[in-house]
Amino acid sequence: MTENVLAQAAAGGPAPFDPTMLIMLAAFGLLIFMMMRGRKKAAKAQEEIRSNLAVGAEVMTQFGLFGTISSIDTEENKIVLEVSPGSFVTVHSQVVAKVVAPEQAAAVEVPNDASSLTPEPTENTEAAEAETAEETLRRLNNDDKGPKA
Repeated sequence: MTENVLAQAAAGGPAPFDPTMLIMLAAFGLLIFMMMRGRKKAAKAQEEIRSNLAVGAEVMTQFGLFGTISSIDTEENKIVLEVSPGSFVTVHSQVVAKVVAPEQAAAVEVPNDASSLTPEPTENTEAAEAETAEETLRRLNNDDKGPKA
């Protein structure tokens, strides 16, 4: 087949229509379109994040560091984050992955005492506490149920 194509090209005849070439060109065009579309979406998302940056906003960096913005330097693309009271970190502005919504930031409540960490007593736990050692052994050995040997 290759000899036929080369012979027709050398003879000056019309080149045959090759549908695989058309399919490959269409696939290549689709690939380039999808790549450009993905880049546009990523740029739009990054621009939205940058528009939400303000002093006092809670943010998360790409490496998982949460903090509150204390200052923004747009000329040098630096952001100073307060990660804990009195601890400040300077990061590049492109490192900010997302702005944490206020309701997400306040979702975690830490109890001020250990009483909420222990389970509440139920009827079964109260009955087990009133059980003597012999009753426990009998219950565990299944003495009061089933056939006896």
